[in-house]
Amino acid sequence: MTAPRPTPSNTAPSDDAPATAHETVVVLDFGGQTAMLITRRIRQSNVYSELVPFDAPWEQVQKLNPRGIILSGGPASVYDEGAPQAPDWVFDSGLPVLGICYGMQLLAHQLGGKVAPSPQREDGRPSGREFGPATIHQSDPANPVPLFDGLPAGMPVWMSHGDKIVDLPNGFRSLAYSDNSPLAVIGDDRGHIGLQFHPEVVHTPNGGKMLENFLYKICGCSGDWTAGHFVAETVAQIRAQVGDGRVICALSGGVDSAVTAALVHRAIGDQITCVFVNNGLLRKDEPERVVDTFHRHLKMNLIHAKEQDRFLDLLKGVTDPEQKRKIVGETFIRVFEEQADQLFGPPGRPRQSGRVGAQHAAPGGAGAGPPSSDPRAPSSPDFIAQGTTYPDVIESGAHGHTTGANAAHVIKSHHNVGGLPKEMTFDLVEPLRYLFKDEVRNVGLELGLPKEIVFRQPFPGPGLAIRVIGEVTREKLEALRACDWIVMDEIKAAGQYDNLWQAFAILTDTRSVGVMGDLRTYGWVVALRAVTAEDAMTADWARLPYDLLAKIANRIVNEVPAVNRVVYDITSKPPGTIEWE
Repeated sequence: MTAPRPTPSNTAPSDDAPATAHETVVVLDFGGQTAMLITRRIRQSNVYSELVPFDAPWEQVQKLNPRGIILSGGPASVYDEGAPQAPDWVFDSGLPVLGICYGMQLLAHQLGGKVAPSPQREDGRPSGREFGPATIHQSDPANPVPLFDGLPAGMPVWMSHGDKIVDLPNGFRSLAYSDNSPLAVIGDDRGHIGLQFHPEVVHTPNGGKMLENFLYKICGCSGDWTAGHFVAETVAQIRAQVGDGRVICALSGGVDSAVTAALVHRAIGDQITCVFVNNGLLRKDEPERVVDTFHRHLKMNLIHAKEQDRFLDLLKGVTDPEQKRKIVGETFIRVFEEQADQLFGPPGRPRQSGRVGAQHAAPGGAGAGPPSSDPRAPSSPDFIAQGTTYPDVIESGAHGHTTGANAAHVIKSHHNVGGLPKEMTFDLVEPLRYLFKDEVRNVGLELGLPKEIVFRQPFPGPGLAIRVIGEVTREKLEALRACDWIVMDEIKAAGQYDNLWQAFAILTDTRSVGVMGDLRTYGWVVALRAVTAEDAMTADWARLPYDLLAKIANRIVNEVPAVNRVVYDITSKPPGTIEWE
């Protein structure tokens, strides 16, 4: 699934085609926060990739049909006691190996070289340490190695390391250097390569080309990973998982849940019922727009559950963002369980028979017929489908390791991952769990979904609960809805919507003094957030025109009485996150 948006292909395998053994480049996860991004960059080159635990056994990896191995970065030092090491099979397999940052130091350390901490100079400046932008130079530009095919002799990169290689393993040589690192790239003649910088981040402009060279010129990949193949294989997997069970699909109106619904519907037809929950945390007029769009484009069973008071009552007095996410996540599940009981009866009881129409059902089950005594009627739903994606998983620290020693830190618990209750009556169906947002959109196009759904800006599952800083109240929500409406109205009017990953308003927990009509005011401060990104893992703040920012700010303070000050967030991710909470 490549970055240029694909059109549906006539050569894609049929839905009933068996899953094929894709050629795979496996990324071993040593805890680096950009490890998932390496996987995404590989897939952009039409090569399948999976992020697996650093201690994954060969029997697990062999099933993926590996063509190469990448060792990710990580926060440890290779010489520390207990530092994660690459399994022996990595070097015994004969496969090409690319080590990135910590992975490069593992290559040197485990193949007989020596890695040491970089000492401080007497003047306080680092020696051998580099964090941030640097320039690397090919050691022999007249005879470039395959990794640098088609690339210039000097290239900007993003460095991040505090250790250095002091002795190379036998057979290795320097392939590139920087002003502060004579061994910025190392390699041997067996396909072992180490990079002291991060090719996966946008701050290394030629990093994607280097990875592509590794995939095609060193690993010998052919590129057999497309949206069409993903759809066919995922449909088969859903059928195998669900069988004749029933599925409730958590529909939010965003692209993730819409693509999930379309995939599951293609696999099992009317065994799926979509439930759209109005939790009182949505934007202005959003419930009506979601239901209308769904009815026009996705011809599936739909239940509209109106649960505003329930969510807001549970959030009363709560200020901690992690607690907000967990409350929203658990309450969603409880609503879905109740809807399943009302529609189909709890397990062990007769269920209502017949096809559930595309209707609006109140929480009490309005419009439902009497229970069926037909012994052939399906049982209560066994599964809940939701649009969990790879960034949700990695930021929640939930992708796991075989030893349980997850080296990655939890950034925030997404409501559909870390926010799920430990006990629930559903099994999960998550067909997008290992896709990035651009891949989800490619799949949506492959499924024939309209662009108004596919290219809608992301909206967080906990909704405005995490855009109201501090306690969530009805008054604050109404103020934020009004501000957010103005932001989106002006962004679209200026033709900026398609240029941005997200644009929205945040109601801070800060008040400020102002003057309006010669009178003192004491109102809320609203922050504007607009970012550009290729995925949710990294993002940069958008350089919106000053005139546009001025127009948005002027409208907010004039049209929203509770607000008297507007600020603009110019923090990138990292170090910040896109959402404030």
